[in-house]
Amino acid sequence: MQRLTVAGSCVAFYILAIGLPRAHGAEAGLLVLLAVLACAEKLCAIMNMVSVERDWVVVVAGEDQAALRVINAQMRRIDLTCKLIGPLFIALIDGMSTEAAILVSLGMNVASVAVEYFAIAQVYYEVPELQQPKTKPRDESLGRTEHRGRFVHSWRNVRKVIQKSVYDFSLYFYHPAFLPSFASALLYLTVLSFAGQMVTYLLSAGYNSTQVGIARTLSVVIEVLATWIAPWLMGRIGPVRAGLWLVNWQIVCLVAGTSVFWAFSDQPNMSASGLVVGTILSRMGLRGFDLCAQIIIQEDVEAAHRGSFSSVEASWQNVFELCSYASTIIFSRPEQFKWPTILSVIAIVAASVLYTVFVYSRRGHLVHLSKWMEMVRSQKGKQRSREQGLRRIASSSDI
Repeated sequence: MQRLTVAGSCVAFYILAIGLPRAHGAEAGLLVLLAVLACAEKLCAIMNMVSVERDWVVVVAGEDQAALRVINAQMRRIDLTCKLIGPLFIALIDGMSTEAAILVSLGMNVASVAVEYFAIAQVYYEVPELQQPKTKPRDESLGRTEHRGRFVHSWRNVRKVIQKSVYDFSLYFYHPAFLPSFASALLYLTVLSFAGQMVTYLLSAGYNSTQVGIARTLSVVIEVLATWIAPWLMGRIGPVRAGLWLVNWQIVCLVAGTSVFWAFSDQPNMSASGLVVGTILSRMGLRGFDLCAQIIIQEDVEAAHRGSFSSVEASWQNVFELCSYASTIIFSRPEQFKWPTILSVIAIVAASVLYTVFVYSRRGHLVHLSKWMEMVRSQKGKQRSREQGLRRIASSSDI
């Protein structure tokens, strides 16, 4: 379904691009159709993410936590690589012909339907656990009542939907994995990524499209690198501590970049460059923390609740993403971009605080004070041994 909506969008774009004679209002109708298809594609993408990344991966990995980390990292690596190569490939074709770029995108999406379907079906049938229902089957009489309710739009059916939504949200807020999940969702309230808002500001600050493209490429390279570093770090210190280290790395990079951005506000190119460097380096912490939080959620959330829990999390991600768009609507001029950047840093600090509370509640401490004391004592012992050795050498030389 996701690929078919994209294919339909390509058809609409092609009609607009070749300039076919259209009736009055047809162009506005095509734009409305494109908006509806984009919404449908987003919904399908969320459902695909919830089912595959948050449920199937856990079932396939089973009890092997190392395999779970590897699968998550490899899937994210493939996703980021495609996001780097795909737009670059289409942009190169678009440089020669926009119509050709649309047709290539259409052909790739149509061809990928069969490939993706058979790949997903193969995994589904090769892993018997995926075919087992995660919730108890509903009563048959209840199913007939709901069936009639769907057609007559009865109040009882609407009330059940509302009750189910309230239950899902209450489950989410009271679940032990709420804090890392909400902290991860809060990171979507940011303009400090190479999306439309920041790209628009960089262009107004004097960057050209080539420089922006290079910065975006470096950002994706750092993100792909995080898919190797985060699993290695989790293997050494565990996902809980690794997440704390990585989210703090993100804060340090963004605070440094934002400080340069504010300090050189009278030099647009210099301030924008500080923001670019800080944002690029922060992507290591962002993707690494996202992988750590995903591992924690996958391990803690029960199989029967994975779908509803991840759906509520996705809704919060989209709410915070809308808030980031609203911030640039309110502060729409380039000289006002500093306020959305401050809001983004505050959101990331808030996410770090929430995750720190989770770490403390899970582990009972944030720092191994006993190990620090042992380290200090060992350093003092070594220092005393060195001093005693020096005194013996001095006394022997005096003799």
